Amino acid sequence: MRLLNILKTENIIKLSPDVNLSKALSQLTTSHDAAFIFDKDKFLGVINPYYCTIKNSYPGNTKVSSCLFHPPKIYLNYPLVKVCHLFIQSKVHYLPVFNLDEKFLGIISVRRLFSYFKNLPIFKIKIDDFFKRHWKPLITINQESSIKEALTLFKTKKISKLVVVDFQGNLRGILSYYDLIDFIVAPKEKEKKGDRIGIKGSFYNFHVKKFMKNYVLTMNKDKYLTDVIEVILNKKIGSVVIVDNNNKRPTNIITSQDILKFYIEKNQNDFFKLVSSKIGQLLLKKDT
Repeated sequence: MRLLNILKTENIIKLSPDVNLSKALSQLTTSHDAAFIFDKDKFLGVINPYYCTIKNSYPGNTKVSSCLFHPPKIYLNYPLVKVCHLFIQSKVHYLPVFNLDEKFLGIISVRRLFSYFKNLPIFKIKIDDFFKRHWKPLITINQESSIKEALTLFKTKKISKLVVVDFQGNLRGILSYYDLIDFIVAPKEKEKKGDRIGIKGSFYNFHVKKFMKNYVLTMNKDKYLTDVIEVILNKKIGSVVIVDNNNKRPTNIITSQDILKFYIEKNQNDFFKLVSSKIGQLLLKKDT
């Protein structure tokens, strides 16, 4: 498949470098989204919640020109395995695409990539079999825990979602880092008299249950990865929680990153063959 077939050229979030961070983030919907910043026709970089609020803590009134993230560039001749690597490496689900003359052509998204993945036979694998070979610990948080504890987990574990449980370990909801951004980027105090400091301070002491989403998309281990991909596409989400047979206790979570890694694993040999072939061609040209 050619990248040109899934290139997005319209309805791209484009902003000027003078826009403030709060306005830019208000146009995004998840911690993996990105707004593309242009000075006229010149591409400058992107604004992304992870880089602006998790990795760095910029206040909401910061001009986006001061907190740009410079994402990896994708070129139309890149193999899909390399594109998947760049999505994982950047933690952004929308990346810019250029031609060999460095002209901005559009963007490619994880979701558009998944529209191609859903028809591939390699993803016709049961979730149970997938976790037998790709087990990972499930990171959960109790609904009575504080937002401060949640933020610590987000930063130390480098994740964007937490599965929320009660004291019995039953699923109660899901907390996304993006659900907290409005409070995180809020100024610590107002220019005039007010109680912003108190509001900001008390925010960290709120319980997780105040901000979590109660509605969670779940599946059991007998479903297939193709089912996960379909749900991610249809519901426009980034992950699916896997639950036990009683649909009460979460056992794991499958994220978009897990699916990208699985594709890389299944196609890594082809990628290395391509790289080796190009290196060989370069060496041959050098010798001649």
